[in-house]
Amino acid sequence: MGPPSQTNTIDFDAAKLQRMGFASQKVRAPRPISLAQLRQQLALQLQTSLDAERVLSLFFAGAQQLVPLDALSYQQPISDLRVELGERASHSAAYRLSHEGEYLGELVFRRRQRFSDEELGQLESLLASLLFPLRNALLYRAAVQNALRDPLTDTGNRIAMDQVLKREVDLARRNLLPLSLLMLDLDHFKEVNDNHGHCVGDEVLKAVAATLKNQLRNVDMVFRYGGEEFLVVLSGTGREAAGMIGERLRHAVLELQCLAQGAPIDLSISLGCATLLPGESADSLLRRVDSALYVAKREGRNRLTMAG
Repeated sequence: MGPPSQTNTIDFDAAKLQRMGFASQKVRAPRPISLAQLRQQLALQLQTSLDAERVLSLFFAGAQQLVPLDALSYQQPISDLRVELGERASHSAAYRLSHEGEYLGELVFRRRQRFSDEELGQLESLLASLLFPLRNALLYRAAVQNALRDPLTDTGNRIAMDQVLKREVDLARRNLLPLSLLMLDLDHFKEVNDNHGHCVGDEVLKAVAATLKNQLRNVDMVFRYGGEEFLVVLSGTGREAAGMIGERLRHAVLELQCLAQGAPIDLSISLGCATLLPGESADSLLRRVDSALYVAKREGRNRLTMAG
């Protein structure tokens, strides 16, 4: 068993910052770069970016000027953010960052030698300069994520879909990798809304979206294309494998159990599948998968049709 970690919890507030001298300009430190100088430097640098990973990278580089460090790790599950910088080492000092009850994540410094009390004090003082830039970066990240997500189904929206599809087509061409799309439509969804109401319809859409995501890899992406239509982007996936994934999704929805007033609702989906052709544009690929879905619906629904 390795040596125990040094764990510290900091709840930053104005009084804490004042006690650490963050608000004071009269700081004396006989160092090549003093704590006050570094804190002032970081305060300027960290405000130059709203990207959380960039902010943490700048902070790590700055902290290393004062305290020898081998690694910095950070995670904020609420924002689905995890950052690993440097190489992991046996000794650690962990901090739970919060401000006025607002949770800002967990940050861990690591190195090969144990931290002294003086070094921990210096790191804690430097953390004061990270607090507000990190909070702003997390707020910006949340705003961007919200702008790119469908609030009902927690899948990507059309704006996110357009961005991802263009990027994935470019990557597939550059790296000579396959790329496939599945477009699916919930069969007879209008009857669900008409017979059971829109609240039940919304619950059905959420259940179907969750089922799709549970059946896919982390690298696969699901987008709400329209009212009851979804698009699945399958990176690095050829025609045959994409067809198998489509059938797996179709069976998963058939097995989905949704109730309305205690009675089960019969659900099924129709799917179209298309694989990127050499030199094909994102718009062309999207048109082909849409046409394949139309054929599946026209031929009786609850089936998968492969684009020609």
